[in-house]
Amino acid sequence: MIRTQIYLTQRQRDALAAISKVAGKKQSELIREAVDRLVDQAGDHHRKAILKRAAGIWKKRTDLPDFRSIRTEMDRT
Repeated sequence: MIRTQIYLTQRQRDALAAISKVAGKKQSELIREAVDRLVDQAGDHHRKAILKRAAGIWKKRTDLPDFRSIRTEMDRT
């Protein structure tokens, strides 16, 4: 692990200490869990944004085969 120093407000520090005591976990563990959730959430948002931008990118292309008819043919077999 890499040691990292952060600044918290007094309210954040007090709340973290209380949560730590109730959960029976070290404050550093709670912070790592929170960072993991944030990273996962940001990753999901990033993936969704990419998919949203990619939606319909082939819509106006005329050089591609008719995928619906190909799919229909494949569904018949």
